[in-house]
Amino acid sequence: MEKKIVNKDDFLYPRGRYYGQVKPENLVFNANLQEFAQRVSYICNLETGGKVPPGAAYEQIKDLWKQLKRSKKELGIGEDPFQDDQGETQG
Repeated sequence: MEKKIVNKDDFLYPRGRYYGQVKPENLVFNANLQEFAQRVSYICNLETGGKVPPGAAYEQIKDLWKQLKRSKKELGIGEDPFQDDQGETQG
């Protein structure tokens, strides 16, 4: 039986498949969202294990949330969900 070598980054930062509307901005935001969720999970686990104080964990998560919101705004995610690629409104 052949052993598969697992990349450390793939193990620590797994990525799920994207099943939404395939547009570059959606793919980028999805990657950012997955990274946000992964990092929040690590911060929560460190806080639960007593390695990070609750206040510091809160501030770190708050900063990550601000980055995610900025990403959403810069990518124009959700501005007009009924608009297609040509800028026309779908009925």
